[in-house]
Amino acid sequence: MKVFISYKRNVEPDEPLALRLYEALRKHCEVFIDQTMPVGTAWAERIQAELETCDYLIPLLSEHSIHSEMVEAEIRTAHRLGKAGAGKPGILPIRVAYIEPFEYPLSAYLDPLNWAVWESEASTEPLIEELLSAIAGGELSIASGAAKSEIVRPTEPVDLPRPRPSADPIRLELPNGTMDPESRFYIEREGDALCQTDIARQGVTITIKAPRQLGKSSLLVRTMECAAAAGKTVAFLDFQLFDRDALESPEDFFRTLCHWITDELDLADEADRFWETKLGHVQRCSRYFKRHVLHKVDGSLVLAMDEVDRMFDCPFRSDFFGMLRSWHNSRRPGNEWKRLDLALVISTEPYLLIADLNQSPFNVGQVIELDDFTPDQVRDLNARHGHPLSEAELTGLMSLVGGHPYLVRRALYLIASGQTDAETLFASAARDDGPFGDHLRRHLFRFRDKPDLRQAMAQIVAHNTCSDDLLFFRLRGAGLARRAGPAVVPRYGLYDAYFRERFHV
Repeated sequence: MKVFISYKRNVEPDEPLALRLYEALRKHCEVFIDQTMPVGTAWAERIQAELETCDYLIPLLSEHSIHSEMVEAEIRTAHRLGKAGAGKPGILPIRVAYIEPFEYPLSAYLDPLNWAVWESEASTEPLIEELLSAIAGGELSIASGAAKSEIVRPTEPVDLPRPRPSADPIRLELPNGTMDPESRFYIEREGDALCQTDIARQGVTITIKAPRQLGKSSLLVRTMECAAAAGKTVAFLDFQLFDRDALESPEDFFRTLCHWITDELDLADEADRFWETKLGHVQRCSRYFKRHVLHKVDGSLVLAMDEVDRMFDCPFRSDFFGMLRSWHNSRRPGNEWKRLDLALVISTEPYLLIADLNQSPFNVGQVIELDDFTPDQVRDLNARHGHPLSEAELTGLMSLVGGHPYLVRRALYLIASGQTDAETLFASAARDDGPFGDHLRRHLFRFRDKPDLRQAMAQIVAHNTCSDDLLFFRLRGAGLARRAGPAVVPRYGLYDAYFRERFHV
């Protein structure tokens, strides 16, 4: 039996607990923990290999680790492997003195599972026994909805520790995940106004695209809020939740899509009846939407789809994108399709993967490409955090991370909450255990099975060139590279420093 322990390094109680579990469990089974890797190990490749061969993933979920991009990536990988491999690895989630609801996407992976709870050092021995029982074929103890409700408590905002005299305390927000539409830390950009204007009309197609963590999903949520305020019915589909099997079979995918939209709208499910015909999958799905879904929904329906780029690797992606394009083209005044709005979020460059651009839904309607915050927007966000950085320090932050929304917010949050200071943040920025370590390691993890992209990124860092335009576009779509005149450079100084050391260039 093989076990993989996932945790947040260099924080308490996570790391001490992880080491204690490692020592206890290794007496009964083979246990992997990343501290056992020798110096010089190909880190990302080793993590992937261990996840592919383990029987159980044990994630330690604390106030620190739930915001770790690497912990999330390991859980997501285990979830995907489990779907494809008859349940292996299984996931045994441990709440480590953490009683708040899991945020999306962790909630999608972990809420349906049984949990265990660690509250203090006194909980360690009982937890070890519970894990040994689960590894032997039993179940973790927190299973029912009632039992979970007894544990979970709402999230509380964080107060700024030392507000200025006579100033109101600033209620900080963790810079992770999709933002609340009413958040005081949400910075409106040009795309917000475009979305608000378009979604108020009928029969629109909106595409929001950018690299990850630039605010696409948050803008989609605000667009959905505007649509609901305008009296439209909104259905939200996150394509991360499609099982891998469904993304390999057009029969399963289009049928699942119909079942899913029916469930989201709380309609009677008649997909099976529409699948009795001898028409193709796209025709069946389109007939179902037109003759059942749109027929049952009063007024306008907004179909909001996040993470649609998951479709880019599917063998039938052209069929799906062509279907959306046909829905867009079928809109006529007074017909059913005119009542359907499409709002799509993608995080890569789709045009390189779509053979026929006339079938693409991404080059019609309103296309919004989100970019970094401007220097003025970063100053605004600094003010909303209580001015933790001076003007000179803001200039240093922009040199380090540009206006990357997540990285800027994380830096301001860590300094405003007193967890670090500007000097320490800048000095440790490109370290694996630094303030952006999870973000950087996740990017490195993505190179593990893509040697061509890794080589291209190394060439960019070393020589400011990229000999393969296709690879450059993929790296640009991932938010890692950009053009600067004739040169090709890492998108941010942070990426240059990190990958220069990791690739030994």
